[in-house]
Formats: sequence, C-alpha cells, structure tokens
Amino acid sequence: MLKVKRVYEPATQSDGYRILVDRVWPRGFTKERAHVDEWRRDLGPSDTLRKWFGHDPKKWEEFRRRYRKEIETAGKGPDLVRIAERAKEEDVTLVYSAKDEARNQAVALRDMALGK
Repeated sequence: MLKVKRVYEPATQSDGYRILVDRVWPRGFTKERAHVDEWRRDLGPSDTLRKWFGHDPKKWEEFRRRYRKEIETAGKGPDLVRIAERAKEEDVTLVYSAKDEARNQAVALRDMALGK
C-alpha cells in the first residue's frame, strides 16, 4: 500500500518504508526523530514551483500539472514506478511536512505513482 503522512505525526510500524519527499529538510527535526528510511529531495517540487504554489488551494490543480511536468522532465518517472512496485510488496509511506494534508507534493506523487 502507498500512503502519505505528515512528518510531524508519530511514525508507526504500519508506515512501513518511509520516504521523505520534501526538497527541504523539515525544520527542527533530526534524522532519528523523522524516522525516514530514505530522503528523496530530488522528488520534491522545485523551489520556484513550491513558492509559486504557496499551498493555495486555488492553485492545486495547476500545481499538480506543473509538478507532473517537472517530474517527467527530470526523468523521475521510473523512480515513481519503483516506489509503486515496492508498495505492492510492502507498505510505503511518502512523508511530507506541509500543513495541508489534502494538497501537497506527497499526495501528488502518490497519485502520479498510481497512474492517477
């Protein structure tokens, strides 16, 4: 199963393999406190896109479109395929630091990985 979760929520056994998908390390967190198995900053949105979006719900659909294009242009599609394949074998959680639980890069990446 491929899930998403805020880094500020306690890590649990059911999270499985945890991948941080923020370009910037979460403020105030040590690696031990974040409990991530992997940090894929290269899968986070560019600084330009992140700042443009600003977690404005009105920009969500355009953010998703631009983010997908960034991922494709950077050749990261195969990385998402590998994450989706791993999620078929074990639980995988994409970890993020944004406050908006419904509109963030982890949600967009999960949807991309699942072909949505």
